[in-house]
Amino acid sequence: MTATTTASRPARPTAHRPADAGGPTLLRVVAAQWTALTSLRSSWWAAALTVVVSGVLTHLSAQASSVDPGFDPLGSLTSGVVLSQVPPLVLGVVVGTGDFSTGAFRTTYVAVPRRWPVLVAQTVATAAFALLTAVAAVAAAVLALLPSARSRDIALELGRDGTPQTLVGMTLLLTGTALLGLAIGALVRRSVPGLTAAVLLVLVLPVVLLLATDLSTDPLAPATGGVPPAVAAVNTVVTFLPSGAGALLTAGVVVEGAPDLGPWGGGLVLAAWIALPLAAAALRLRTRDVV
Repeated sequence: MTATTTASRPARPTAHRPADAGGPTLLRVVAAQWTALTSLRSSWWAAALTVVVSGVLTHLSAQASSVDPGFDPLGSLTSGVVLSQVPPLVLGVVVGTGDFSTGAFRTTYVAVPRRWPVLVAQTVATAAFALLTAVAAVAAAVLALLPSARSRDIALELGRDGTPQTLVGMTLLLTGTALLGLAIGALVRRSVPGLTAAVLLVLVLPVVLLLATDLSTDPLAPATGGVPPAVAAVNTVVTFLPSGAGALLTAGVVVEGAPDLGPWGGGLVLAAWIALPLAAAALRLRTRDVV
């Protein structure tokens, strides 16, 4: 009788799962979103338009004001900031809706099944690109003041009074506007509704409210020394809109009857307008289908 023996085999090493097997790391997702953002022609067109609009409008405003006896070149520094917000706003909406409008979200969320890192990465990439664009746009606005200042032999003193706060505020406003567009686009997920909502909120609604106030006020009525309640209410609403926050950030403008939030308060208002739709978009990603 022959005994059957089993030869002992060396134990196989245990396979260790890579640390990132559950999905790509956040840094890789940020790098991918940055590559996607900078590879789009529309991104560079938006950046170029922001810089050009900022410089051209500031130059035209300064040239028109240079004939005034009390001309101050720095008084025209923020002349182009309102229209300069449009390209970053559109860019943010395009980034926020891009995956959904092209159908690329299927591939994106298969590669990143946790979903929220994609939104975080889009926010980081958009903020970085918008910040670089904003710095260039503010520099263009400063350079645009030089011809008018030199024509009157006036030196640009960028360190005086509240000019540094204005420069920083302009940079933050343009960056924040791009992030607001991103937040709205990520929440709405459709390009046309997203663009419509963003433009209405940032550009149209403040003008409509102020026009409604002017139409409801009788210019021939005798002055009573106070602000009418309707005017104060509308001005307060405008102050808490992104445009009002931008005015506080860049120029510290306080409209009559509205609370004086200061530049810090304006920054917080703008941050809230960005954070709330971003949080809603993240919640929608987590709890609902992406289709």
